[in-house]
Amino acid sequence: MARRCQITGAGTRSGNRKATRGKAKYLGGVGTKITGLTKRRFKVNLQNKRIWVPELEQFIRVRLSVRALKTITKKGAYRTLIDAGILQPPK
Repeated sequence: MARRCQITGAGTRSGNRKATRGKAKYLGGVGTKITGLTKRRFKVNLQNKRIWVPELEQFIRVRLSVRALKTITKKGAYRTLIDAGILQPPK
């Protein structure tokens, strides 16, 4: 299963870890220099949740990021799940 939020679509991103050497200029040195870059991954904070949807009077299981949880708190579960395409809007 991919590490991806069902609501926001956020997934794992890549970046670099920097290794530095040297003494800062304000401390009397010649400045810090980057001496090496190592690839790393920034993983999204995913949670498995059962969300109560009052309009449907049932729980919906979703795998979402904590940012998506804040969105659900702000906009409401039903509206957010419809916008994400998890639920079908009423006809």
